[in-house]
Amino acid sequence: MSAPTRAAATPVADVRLPLRLPTAGATFVVGIAGYLGVNLSPYMIAAAQEGTGSDLEAASWLVTGALLLTALTGLGVARLCAGARRRPVARIGLALAVVGFGVAALVPALIPAGLLVGGAGAGGAVAASGAALAAFRNPDRVAGLNGLANRALITVILAVVPLIGLAPLNVFGTLALCSLVALVLVAWLPATPAATVHAAAAVGEAVPIEVPPTGTVRAAAVPSRTVTVAGMVLLVVFALWAVSEDSLWAMAGVMGAAQAALTPEGLGIALSGATAGGLIGTIALVAIGDRLGRGIPLLVLMIAGGVLKIAQGYITDPTVFIVVFIVWNSIYAVAFMYFVATAAALDADGRWSGPLLAVYLVGSALTPVIGAQLVALLGYAGFTLILGIASFVLAVPATIVGLLSRRLERAAREVSA
Repeated sequence: MSAPTRAAATPVADVRLPLRLPTAGATFVVGIAGYLGVNLSPYMIAAAQEGTGSDLEAASWLVTGALLLTALTGLGVARLCAGARRRPVARIGLALAVVGFGVAALVPALIPAGLLVGGAGAGGAVAASGAALAAFRNPDRVAGLNGLANRALITVILAVVPLIGLAPLNVFGTLALCSLVALVLVAWLPATPAATVHAAAAVGEAVPIEVPPTGTVRAAAVPSRTVTVAGMVLLVVFALWAVSEDSLWAMAGVMGAAQAALTPEGLGIALSGATAGGLIGTIALVAIGDRLGRGIPLLVLMIAGGVLKIAQGYITDPTVFIVVFIVWNSIYAVAFMYFVATAAALDADGRWSGPLLAVYLVGSALTPVIGAQLVALLGYAGFTLILGIASFVLAVPATIVGLLSRRLERAAREVSA
């Protein structure tokens, strides 16, 4: 048997999947189940207080610990989700989430242990769904649909859970039930493509193709150094951006009350309006798709968001405060989806979209503490000024990576044509 020969260096063609309901639905639901604890954290704190008899601070730290475990576990298994182990990771993670949250719902004495186990399990779902997003064509539209499904379902859950009560059985039982539904759907989670799209030719690097004796051509997926650097930069930028965005979200209530006489009812309008604005933004992204690219939209959105964050620190009228808050959060929602689309476009295996959502959790989990410390040190105006400047600075590398991801995607399409 003769040794394999090597053909001329050729970039790998695009192997992403078309958007279909079974695979896309499974991806979205698994991601929602993994992130549900983040969205239900206020309810989880109340349920933990009732179930354990602890005070607010202890319950808050318990839930924070569970969310940090979600983030750290997601980061730890993200590399596995960019390979053949994506579905097993999702199954194991969701099974742990079902058991952990189920135990917390049924056995009050085991609430701390149950939440920590459930939080760790949710990290597997976050990483697996994030990596699976990269398997589809048109990452911008997929990211928009994912955000739309997430916000729509979360809005319903957030409205229904208080109606049935914030007891441990109801809150933690909801988490367990959603994890169970996602566990059933893991079988439809898209697997890693047989050949990875890196479009190395776009950055001056060729991907060799090996030709075995049988004559079958097998693409050797070799990630370029440029893509690796871009992916690492994107993760760091996204984590820092998460801190700047969620710090303002965490401080919005106390800041609005202190400087604009914002009432609890006004805060409720601001939060619900922000959710509605985010839904409108994600619908727009679904409709636009990739027509505007990613680099320029990221630049415009992050600069506009920075300006609005700075303005928020100087507003003294409650109505204006609510309007600016809603507009800022709507811009944030669209920018978030563009970050997801950029990560997904860099690598079809989900090498960067897998850890992206977990990285965001790391950045956002401690933002209430970070925000409070910055407010105490700088005051509200100084606090928002720092957050705005952070957006301006981070917009530069985010734009560069966004432009690169678009360039890689175009190169892959040209090879496929």
